[in-house]
Parts: sequence; C-alpha cells; structure tokens
Amino acid sequence: MTIVDGVLAEFEKLAAIPRKSGEEKAVSDFLKSYLTEQGFHVVQDEVNNIIADAPATPGCEQAPRTILQGHMDMVCVAEDGYAYDPLRDPIKLVRSEKYLEAEGTSLGADDGIGVAEGIYLLKNAKEHGPLRLIVTVDEERGMTGAIHLAPEHLTDAQFLINCDSENYDELTVGSAGSVDITFERALQHESSPAGTAYRLSVGGLLGGHSGERIGDGRGNALRTLAFLLQALSQQGNVAVADFHGGKAHNAIPDTAEAVFVTAIPKEEISQILTAEKEKFLAIYGAVDPKVEFVLQETEKPVEVLRKDTAQALLQLLTLVHTGVFAMSTVIPTLVETSANLGVVRMTEGKIAVEYFPRSAVDGKLDEFIYAAKTLGDLLGFRAVIGTRSPGWKENKQSVLAKMMADIFQEQNGKPMKVETIHAGLECGWHFGKHPQLDMVSIGVTTQDIHSPNERLVLATVEPQVRLIEETLRRIAQR
Repeated sequence: MTIVDGVLAEFEKLAAIPRKSGEEKAVSDFLKSYLTEQGFHVVQDEVNNIIADAPATPGCEQAPRTILQGHMDMVCVAEDGYAYDPLRDPIKLVRSEKYLEAEGTSLGADDGIGVAEGIYLLKNAKEHGPLRLIVTVDEERGMTGAIHLAPEHLTDAQFLINCDSENYDELTVGSAGSVDITFERALQHESSPAGTAYRLSVGGLLGGHSGERIGDGRGNALRTLAFLLQALSQQGNVAVADFHGGKAHNAIPDTAEAVFVTAIPKEEISQILTAEKEKFLAIYGAVDPKVEFVLQETEKPVEVLRKDTAQALLQLLTLVHTGVFAMSTVIPTLVETSANLGVVRMTEGKIAVEYFPRSAVDGKLDEFIYAAKTLGDLLGFRAVIGTRSPGWKENKQSVLAKMMADIFQEQNGKPMKVETIHAGLECGWHFGKHPQLDMVSIGVTTQDIHSPNERLVLATVEPQVRLIEETLRRIAQR
C-alpha cells in the first residue's frame, strides 16, 4: 500500500462519521477505541480531546517527545439544494487522479487529513522518540479543545507539529488572534402590509475561508443582500419578513436570502437589481464574476419584521466592517487585521449576527470589541463577546522550523516558504500553556476549504508524510 493510500484509508474512516464542530462525541469515541486497538495509550479528556501516546522506537528512548496535532471537527457546508444533514450523513468521497473531493459538501480535509496523517505516522513511522498524537475538538467554532487541553499533555514535550495548514510547501511559524462577536436583538413583528411578497437570493459567490481568502477581495453575500434591500427601500416601502444566510462565522458567506413585501412594481425591482449587479461587478467582478441575484414571487407572510427592527438589521449589516481592515507593515503582502460578517439567522424569537475579527495585533481586537459594543448600543443590538483566541508569535530561534525547512529543500529540490498567516491556529493556545514548546504548522495542499468546492491535492500527501517522518528521525538522532 502506498503512503497516499494508507493515509486516505485513515481519512475514509473519519469521513464516515459526522463530525460537525460541537458534535464530535461519535468521532472521539471512535478514535479512542481505534487507537487503543492499535496498541497506543489513549486518553479521552472531559471535552473529548484525544491524546494518544506511542513509545519511542528501540534505541531512541532518550529523544525528546514530539507531538503531532490536528483537530477532528469540520466545517459542514453543502451546495444549494443538496440533501445533507451534518449530524447524520457521512461525507461521500470522490477520488480522481489529482484530487480528493466530496459529493455536494465540504470535504473535511480541514483537518481530517491532518488527523489521518497523524494516525498513519503513529502506526508506521520507523524511527522516532516518544511520539504523541493530540486530536482536539471544536477548532472551527471556538477552539474549545485547545482551550481545555490540560497543560500536562504539552509540557513534557519539546516539539509540536500542527498539521492544519493548507499548502504543503509552506511552513507556518505564526498566526493571527481572533474574537467571536455575536450581535443579538429580539425579533419584533407587525402585520404584513399591502403588496406582493418576493424571495430575493444572492448566490454564485466564491465564499471560502475568512482568514486565508479574506485578502482576495471576494464579495460577502450577507452584506450584498443588505445593500440590495437598502436600494429597494429608496424607491418605496420594503417590509422584510425574513433574512438569513452564511454557514459559519469563519467562512465568507456565498449565499443569502430574504423575503419581503412591497408595492413596488416587479419591473422596477428588476431594474434596480440589474443596476445593483453592475455596481457589484464593478467592485468584485474580477474575483466574483458569477454572482446571481434571483427574484421570485412567493406566498405572502402574515407578519413581517417591525420597521425599526428591519431597519436596524440592514444598518448593522451595511455599517459593520467586513473584509480587510489593515495590511501588515512588516510583510506587505500579509493581511494584518480583518473581520468577517459570517452568519445571520432568525430563530427562537431573536436575530443573531455572527461577526469574526482577526488580527496579528492584539490591541486591534480590543478596538473591534469596543466598536461592536458601541454600534450595538446605537442600533439596539446586544454585542455578545465570545471566545478570544490568542495569536501565535514567531520563534526566531526555532530549531524545528530550520530543521523542517532544510529537510523539505533536500527532499523536494526547492525552498519551503516560511511565513506567518492571517488564519487562526490552535498553536496560540498551546504557546500560552507551554511557551518553550518549539512549534510549526504544516499541511497538505487543500483548496477552497470551508466550501462545497473543497478539495485535496493528492500529490502533496506523500511529500508531507515523508517530511514528518524524516523530521522525527532527525529529532531522535539529535
């Protein structure tokens, strides 16, 4: 069996188990049972993190401990109209010569492939010191696993290789911090006015990861839909009955939908939407040329949002900053600070708007928190401040980073890019618990993560595994 087939065999086991963020008990139980059966010492902690230890190979017992680390949860999204229940349905894998993809849904290679590599290496690496695999829960939603991981699982190790990056030839040595913010407001209704009811949807956008792809200038479906409704409101009364969209706080929303009632003639509405599409394309067309605005008549609702409630929602969605806020002054091509307007949902009598700022500068996150509270007060929303994840600062003296960069050059005949990224990684939490831990983050090449277009470049799996294998061997020989 080839390395690729061996790793994918482990990934298939994970893909068969639904593992939406916050719903990882089944996959955690599987990992505990499976890794125990393979002969490893396994701990399943109180939040369902898995810690599996393999003893050093003979003759390497004095080598320092190395940790391989990934997360078991995934962002679950599906194509519009594709039947998929993320709590019950497995991921249907589609393998071609170049790629591994999923039928109709996100693939979950972020970070299932990192976990699969860790399992493969735990079972097959030939020469290594004490080796530990840590698989955390809830990384995508709130880093619950990393937050609650007991320091004792880190402090007896010298090196940690996080396997959650997206390009096989990149070595990550630092990442951004972030903060979860949710704007909440009670839903208030009034009787539906005279007029016709319409369903207006925004689609065809690329979406994607709100850290890795935020600098591409991609359109945001929620913000776009809010501007459309604002434009229609300039021509007459528009009573909003429903507004929802987005799939995750850390994914750029590619679709959004609203239901509204208005007496504006349909022909005039269509003209306005055509003009707004031209405006959108003038701004985002180079990146998101396939945008679609779809208008359909629908059954008239009995109630609509009270005018002040709808107005406050649209004002929030158009005023709150989304996209790049500032570029790095140290690395001009790197986004330093950004924010993503990720999700709008109306449930249980309230509106919830999920907002996700990131920054390499901690103080700028404080500014976003203050601005969110102030904007919330002005518009009648409560800004709920959730998990704040620390950034991970580069270790200029990293032995591990130099070692792995050298090995990559030797094995692949080209340099490995060493960089700090704008996405968030669990390494920030690990660093806080063990500042002396020498860490890097690597990963196979994956494309369009957090979207139904996610795919894994198969040719990058073997080089990644061989890089880690040789790193473990050299650590054991130091």
